[in-house]
Amino acid sequence: MSDELTTDEPCGRLETVHTFPDAMPTGVTVSRQGRIFVNFPRWGDRVEATVAELVDGACRPYPDQDWNTPAGNDDNGAFVSVQSVVVDPTDRLWALDTGSPGFQPTRPGGPKLVCVDLDTDLVTRTVLFPADVALPTSYLNDVRFDLRRRSAGVAFLTDSSHSGPNGIVVVDLASGSAWRRLHDHPSTKAETPATFRPLVEGRPFLVCPPDGPPSPVTMGADGIAISADGSRLYYCPLASRRLYSVSVDALVDRSMDDAEVAATVRDEGDKGSGSDGLESDDAGRLYLTAYEQNAVLRRHPDGRYETLVRDPRLLWPDTMSIGADGYLYVTANQLHRQPEYSGGVDRRRRPYALFRVGVGAGPVALLP
Repeated sequence: MSDELTTDEPCGRLETVHTFPDAMPTGVTVSRQGRIFVNFPRWGDRVEATVAELVDGACRPYPDQDWNTPAGNDDNGAFVSVQSVVVDPTDRLWALDTGSPGFQPTRPGGPKLVCVDLDTDLVTRTVLFPADVALPTSYLNDVRFDLRRRSAGVAFLTDSSHSGPNGIVVVDLASGSAWRRLHDHPSTKAETPATFRPLVEGRPFLVCPPDGPPSPVTMGADGIAISADGSRLYYCPLASRRLYSVSVDALVDRSMDDAEVAATVRDEGDKGSGSDGLESDDAGRLYLTAYEQNAVLRRHPDGRYETLVRDPRLLWPDTMSIGADGYLYVTANQLHRQPEYSGGVDRRRRPYALFRVGVGAGPVALLP
């Protein structure tokens, strides 16, 4: 852990926004008007809608039920299994579809990035990923946007695959073209048991099949956030306590080769806990879920950390979103209690939850 890490007392009060009695949520995002959207990947629970809006205390399929009823894992006109939802700086909703229910191999048409106009609630754009970008082993996990770059902006995605190459996917939003960066780079990979042995609720976090020996969790690049000035992209493997960043200029410059891009990677040090989600604010601070500590941490521009909130209800804090109301929203979904980590026994206790905590800052807005 960095010498600059502090152990401040929790400074935020956790408020319950919504509870989920059925499927476990991963992503959350909040529009400028305060609309809240969540998603439920198809990991084995009964999922009626993989993307939903919270309306009057209930989850409503979004943008409609048809978009949440795929004909197959390669359906390019419906959501197959959405892992992340993000409202961009112009208040459009983007859904990142893994095309991988139950972590099955992807097929062209399944992995995609879908844009919904929040004024009309209509899908306006679908970016499909070819097989050399979304590999058969890929699990596209989270996404961030910089709309100042190129003619219509750029999106950055993490590939957290547990069984294949990890990396960052870059998308030109004008053309829909996409390319991989830091493909299988060490910074995007899970750490080995020699350096990373996570404990969650006092238990080793391992893959624990009912009929075999335990093995390390191998999910790579997962959390992602962009700096307030748009110069650096932060990311972290799920199975790691290290934080990394890379030059955004290098990621988007297609004339640079892999080695030149990799030369811009910085090891930002030990963050003190394994993290699933990252987020950033307009004051240049970085937020990190801390699943080993039931907490959310905040990293200041000088590298100093503080505990924003620690609470026993934060059972696997997953994804975060900062709203225009100055609150940070975070899902807690008990991911570590799923059967594959518990010898085949489902230890999850419903309901799952969406919380918020005041941060006194706004979201990063990288506008044209």
